[in-house]
Amino acid sequence: MEAGGAQREAAQPVLNVSEETPVAGVLRAVDTEEETPAAAGQVVTPYEVSAPVGGIDYEKLINQFGCERIDAAIVDRISCLTARPPHRFLRRGIFFAHRDLNTILDLYEAGEKFYLYTGRGPSSESLHLGHLIPFMFTKYLQDAFKVPLVIQLTDDEKFLWKNLTIAECKRLARENAKDIIACGFDIERTFIFTDINYIGREFYENMLQVQKRVTFNKLKALLGITPEDHIGKVIFPSVQAAPSFPSSFPHLFSGNDQLRCLIPCAIDQDPYFRMTRDVAQKIGFQKPSLIESSFFPALQGENTKMSASDPNSAIYVTDSSKQIKTKVNKYALSGGQDSVLLHRKLGANLDVDVPIKYLNFFLQDDDELEHIKKYETQHQEYKEGRMLTGEVKQRLVEVLSELVATHQRARAQVTEEMVDAFMALRPLPNMFG
Repeated sequence: MEAGGAQREAAQPVLNVSEETPVAGVLRAVDTEEETPAAAGQVVTPYEVSAPVGGIDYEKLINQFGCERIDAAIVDRISCLTARPPHRFLRRGIFFAHRDLNTILDLYEAGEKFYLYTGRGPSSESLHLGHLIPFMFTKYLQDAFKVPLVIQLTDDEKFLWKNLTIAECKRLARENAKDIIACGFDIERTFIFTDINYIGREFYENMLQVQKRVTFNKLKALLGITPEDHIGKVIFPSVQAAPSFPSSFPHLFSGNDQLRCLIPCAIDQDPYFRMTRDVAQKIGFQKPSLIESSFFPALQGENTKMSASDPNSAIYVTDSSKQIKTKVNKYALSGGQDSVLLHRKLGANLDVDVPIKYLNFFLQDDDELEHIKKYETQHQEYKEGRMLTGEVKQRLVEVLSELVATHQRARAQVTEEMVDAFMALRPLPNMFG
């Protein structure tokens, strides 16, 4: 599971549409089995995210995928139910869409329980900041609602899709687990597992139930699986579906097969869980709910992608303050004008400015962010040309350097024994406490 988003292969035509509408990973019309044109070249699947100039049209994506917008009423309701301020990712619309989130909130308000499920596809030694987004938000949900969490590390997926050995995938999973643990998850409420080590018994039974009810044509429509793909790619979606069902974790949820699941993820993972929701009730479980984020842009802008082959496309959690400063100053796409004179006159284009987008994710202070972005009575606003690109980038370097340094200190405290403890098969008696 790549909870933080991905860019891979194009999806295929829509066929064999079923319960969850719309179904296509590529943006297509939905209540027909005939192929329809993709929407203006915009493609969103777990394996590819691409869009024409201007970036992803999220409003169109909501309509085409059939999910719902997270509005101010939902944000206020979460704040009231948890008795704490909503996370900035909610306040600023970064987690912007959902499926059946109100159902989860209704249950919680009535005193019922639920659990969280998210994950990571361990294909690299080091995480970049975009990879941290779902884990930062999931930690907030765990702390706010005081509920258990399962984290799936899909080392099997990376073996199937990448040119990596099984041994290397297993090693990377443990290394990535250290970065995840460094985000501050509560060990009394958190179970981390790798697919290669955990799959079996009830988990495998649930995989089989999913496999029997999903046709190849459905996978072709949702995920772009083709007859030329090896069979591992056909089977894998059932692996990602299984953690949505509580009986996959008998050491945690034995006898509670109707426990609801909430999945925080990037919206490119939605096709996997449309498939999952389509079969859930047919095999005796509740449909999982989703809360979905927009994509974290590359330094070069939303029309490019972060790439392991280009270390200058992203800020990594292993970067030094000096590296962060160099990357931001040299590679972060600016919405400022070509000259100071022109910038003072016209101001910045915030729609394309990457430093502003990154500050929107990571600057804690709402008032400071709004002061930078908008015109007020002070004298340093970026949009009106009173603040220069260099000043905005300098503030971003400060914010990111502090964030990464804090993460590095926490990561340095994570031992192999701690990884073993989070991955140990054990009951969590205080998981709802």
